[in-house]
Amino acid sequence: MKEILELIENYNNIVIARHTGADPDALCSQIALRELIKINYPNKDVYAVGAVSSRYKYLPKLDKTPEENKGLLIVVDTPDRKRVDIKSMDGFEKTLKIDHHPFFEKYCDVEYIDDKSSSASEIIFDFADKNNLIINEEIAKLVFMGIVSDTNRFLYSTNAKTFELVNRLLVEYNLDLKSLYENIFLRPLKEIKLQGYIEQHLTVTENGLAYILLTDDVIKELGVDVASAGNLINNFNNIEEVIVWVMISEDVKNNMFKFNIRSRGPVINSAAEKYNGGGHKYASGARVYDRSDVDKLINELDNVCKDYNMSKEVDYEDK
Repeated sequence: MKEILELIENYNNIVIARHTGADPDALCSQIALRELIKINYPNKDVYAVGAVSSRYKYLPKLDKTPEENKGLLIVVDTPDRKRVDIKSMDGFEKTLKIDHHPFFEKYCDVEYIDDKSSSASEIIFDFADKNNLIINEEIAKLVFMGIVSDTNRFLYSTNAKTFELVNRLLVEYNLDLKSLYENIFLRPLKEIKLQGYIEQHLTVTENGLAYILLTDDVIKELGVDVASAGNLINNFNNIEEVIVWVMISEDVKNNMFKFNIRSRGPVINSAAEKYNGGGHKYASGARVYDRSDVDKLINELDNVCKDYNMSKEVDYEDK
């Protein structure tokens, strides 16, 4: 934490990036860090960069990438270089990674990884708190939204420290929970219709894998975008017969199939890492560029479920 502070203090030009296909935690941690630096070091030039999405219009705006990439680059919430949402990481004097995903690869000069944290947003708050930096209500809101989103209302990756932090946010900053929750979880009608389509067409294997492939035709017919299925992934975590569930969306523009994968037991990130992805043990993603590989990853995840069920049977017999 002290080394991160020293890096920030040593550079007057700072660019903050995060992963492609950004979710609320990636954006909230990125923007919260930008605001944190601006408030505590008003003479520094700080830019939060990356593709924007109309879905997150409730968040403060991002910046255009400066033409000359000099100074310090900070990447948040991104375990691997290929997913960093920036044109080029070259040209910076120093690079820093701040992440809560399990280690995947080293691609920055300095890397801070805490895979016990619920979210990148929690790490940003922890960093500010440990270094006695000024935190205003806007930063507190961003941190809260990042944590709530990435834990799916505290269902995943949550521990006592997370609840202590959230309690502090509520007590010290008097957050309006109603408006914050509406920002995160309000859904357009077309996404609700998409959820109904998924529920009707979901395939469930005997090993407990549930999956659906949303082709470009279906996506267009329902009037949604490629990211919509991923936005609904956590809505399927309470099906008794399912232990791993997968939403697959065909992305014609980028010539790929996007996988969003969740689990209630089997470790899934190892399988995702083989297909241009990765993430947490129970929440991962992947990108597949060949249709045949879609079936291969589905089969691999089904085998992960099968092995998990067999290990549970062995444990039961031993007991």
